[in-house]
Amino acid sequence: MSNLLADAWHDLIVGGRCVGCRRPGRLLCHDCRAGLPDGARLSPPAPAPPGLAPVFAAGPYKGTLKEMVIGLKEHQLLGLRRALSGLLALSVLEALAETGAGPTILVPVPSRRASVRERGLDSTAAITRGAAVMLRRHGLGVRHHRLLRTRPGVVDQAGLDSRQRQANLEGSITCPASGIRTLARTFPRATFVVCDDVITTGATAREAQRALESVGLDVKAITTVAATQRRSRVQMQETVM
Repeated sequence: MSNLLADAWHDLIVGGRCVGCRRPGRLLCHDCRAGLPDGARLSPPAPAPPGLAPVFAAGPYKGTLKEMVIGLKEHQLLGLRRALSGLLALSVLEALAETGAGPTILVPVPSRRASVRERGLDSTAAITRGAAVMLRRHGLGVRHHRLLRTRPGVVDQAGLDSRQRQANLEGSITCPASGIRTLARTFPRATFVVCDDVITTGATAREAQRALESVGLDVKAITTVAATQRRSRVQMQETVM
């Protein structure tokens, strides 16, 4: 069956549309899938929180990448998990190439329990697990573990500026000892990579990094699907003018 016929059939039976171009059919049409990034690069926030590990992303948080992240996180479009896992895996590969890490544990940034209950899905944990599976299939010593937890009192980050995010997240993530003991026995020389879907100001990633480092774990990098592009004051002034 050709891509056009397959998409037409999918639209007739399921009623779906591509999240990228809105064409009726698959959640990610052939053309939009072909246009996804095939690599990752350093993508630190500007300004970055002091001490933030190197940040890697597959692309900017806009267009199809943005719609994919929102589609999975906000609308539970589970058919996007594999593609998003693949993009995160690209970031992990680039991080490993840059840092030279050996056995590696991917640690998803934890979501608030209220958000997971409301959405019915922890999308960051899902794509982190998927990325680890893909990388192991290619012979890499990569595992994933949900080592981090959020403390009560953390509010939704949407709409907060960088300072507000840092204040909201300060001391908000913990790393329980039970998971560490298990890892110490299984992977005594592992290094750790923090994983998230999007990096904005870097406050969440830095807090996750702090929680892991506070118990003696070596964080080599932050890896994400996408990175927001913060505009300078000059760019914003030009837009207004």
